[in-house]
Amino acid sequence: MPSSPSELLTDLPKDAQSILNLAARSLFDVFANASEGMLLVDRSGRVVWINDQYRRFLPALGFTREEDFVGQTVSAVVQNTLMHQVLATGKPILIDLLTNKAGTFVVSRYPLRDDAGRVIGALGVVLFDQPQSNLQPLMAKFALMQRELDEARDALAVQRRSNAGLRQAKHSFASFVGSSAVVSDLKRQARRAAQSSSPVLLLGETGTGKELLAHAIHAASPRARGPLVSINIAAVPETLLEAEFFGVAPGAYTGADRKGRVGKFKLADGGTLFLDEIGDMPLGLQAKLLRALQENEFEALGSNRLEHFDARVIAATSRDLVQLVREGRFREDLYYRLNVLPLRVPPLRDRASDIPAVLEVMTEELALRNGLPHPEFTPQALALLCAQHWRGNVRELRNVIEQLLLRGEGAVIDDEAAAVVLQASGLAHIEAPHAVSASERAVGVADQQALLRPLNQQVRELEAQAIQAALRATSGNKVAAAKLLDMSRAKLYQRLD
Repeated sequence: MPSSPSELLTDLPKDAQSILNLAARSLFDVFANASEGMLLVDRSGRVVWINDQYRRFLPALGFTREEDFVGQTVSAVVQNTLMHQVLATGKPILIDLLTNKAGTFVVSRYPLRDDAGRVIGALGVVLFDQPQSNLQPLMAKFALMQRELDEARDALAVQRRSNAGLRQAKHSFASFVGSSAVVSDLKRQARRAAQSSSPVLLLGETGTGKELLAHAIHAASPRARGPLVSINIAAVPETLLEAEFFGVAPGAYTGADRKGRVGKFKLADGGTLFLDEIGDMPLGLQAKLLRALQENEFEALGSNRLEHFDARVIAATSRDLVQLVREGRFREDLYYRLNVLPLRVPPLRDRASDIPAVLEVMTEELALRNGLPHPEFTPQALALLCAQHWRGNVRELRNVIEQLLLRGEGAVIDDEAAAVVLQASGLAHIEAPHAVSASERAVGVADQQALLRPLNQQVRELEAQAIQAALRATSGNKVAAAKLLDMSRAKLYQRLD
């Protein structure tokens, strides 16, 4: 068996040797013509040749003439080169980033050998310059895969801690379904906020997923191993809120537990405290909350002893805090204390292109929970759901999906079934019959005349209207629009052109 390329060449018939020689020359020509530049050095590392494309880099490298560049040691004329490493090891460097005075380049370096297999030089190839723009599609795809991997890791870590029965986050960023521009931007800001210890204020309508996002921020933060303690201020009677926050000292009042009670602030020590519906906090308690946040200390109810705590605060509200401040119902200083890293969670109608993905995830989860088969939604049913206003946002969508699953009997949910549930929920508005006025009769005559036109023209107009409606329903997402219309993406692009 031949052990080197030279032995392989000697063992081949002459016609095969000719083919290999031709292939080597052809490959060299491909590199020379398709690359951004080529450079050849001898065994001592001295530049012996450059091609025409490489000459354009000479001025940036500090040389006005080729004669001043060729003949010099490569390390003396090209900063950060690794050609000497290739000469010393005899191993190629297939892909590398090279940055010097001329810019940043993606390069390859190959050793050159004689018939005996000895390294006699090296060839450097500039594959392309400006890698930030040339590699943008690849870099974007890699960044997306990296984000998905990070989300999967976070979700797995959340699941492990949840299975351990700890007071931990139940959701990660992967749980916040959606890839629309507004959701991608929200996740990016939330990940950045997770690395800080400053308070986060989540703003948005009810049912948009603020609590889920709070869990995700905690799970991605340095405090992820600490506890996540939540309190819904609107769900606790005003008389019990102070005790809920700060705890109760032993024997603080008649009927109080002799052992006392630990408050949420103390339970959250070392972790995150999530204050949901902060806009519903009574004005009298806001001053005590502000002091606790500023000083990182509090007094339990019925106690004179200060207790310290270290917890990151995430607050959320569906109310307009600025308006509440104007009305004197929310302290301005507390608002500024909480409004350090505000994140606005968009309503579902502002990210309609995410509805198909949200619907798919919810349907699978609800079907599994109720022991039902996973149904398919027709494009018409999907379009109807995407077109709704969704005042209750994701929570309202979930309620409608669960009703459809429990009412449905087949493997397919069509627009008729969806319309029945939407109407029963008070969502889809269906106008009642009414008397026809004279003006409406005139419009009817005009409509009849409009029908007396070439059929292909009317079909084109109707098709254009349907495409525009689908694009509006999906916020311009052409892939989702094509799916709604049950047509191929290529056909949609053809119609748009």
